[in-house]
Amino acid sequence: MKKNIAIFGSGAGTNAENIYHYFKGSQRVQVVVFCTNKKKSLINKRAEKLGVPIICFTNDELMRFSGLEKKLNSFNVDFIVLAGFLLKIPRQMIVKYPNKIINIHPSLLPKYGGKGMYGNYVHQEVIKNNEHKSGISVHLVNEEYDKGRILLQKSCTLTKRDTVDSLRAKIQKLEHNWLPLAIENYILK
Repeated sequence: MKKNIAIFGSGAGTNAENIYHYFKGSQRVQVVVFCTNKKKSLINKRAEKLGVPIICFTNDELMRFSGLEKKLNSFNVDFIVLAGFLLKIPRQMIVKYPNKIINIHPSLLPKYGGKGMYGNYVHQEVIKNNEHKSGISVHLVNEEYDKGRILLQKSCTLTKRDTVDSLRAKIQKLEHNWLPLAIENYILK
């Protein structure tokens, strides 16, 4: 039986589109809906371009979860992937989808994780601390920021010339190369 994925994003949606293309035509996994808390984010345009349904919700609707849960149920969602989604997931959502919410984080956890550590904030800290490497962590979501079981980590080397922009590009390449595979390996294990 096919596993249905909902992808949550708050920004450009490049990972969402990449995941969609990876599973397009798969007999075992399909992306059934994109979800966002930002009506004007680029993920909405990507969903429209790809013909993927989109659920837009407010932060309050996420925290209450009951209405959003009904919408997710209407798509028979089995797994949720957080791909650039910036809000903390409420407890009732974690209870509804135990070990079925996957997140991508732009550092080698446990380093540079936790509240407020996302996107360029992570890259700035990595560079400021003269780290020799950074990377990505694909992990399960629990009730603490970035503390769920790690499913996969991949790293890249930093040079003294790296900037926030160049590091972001390295990290995004790792995300695009490894996130869909990590999702597939976990879902179909």
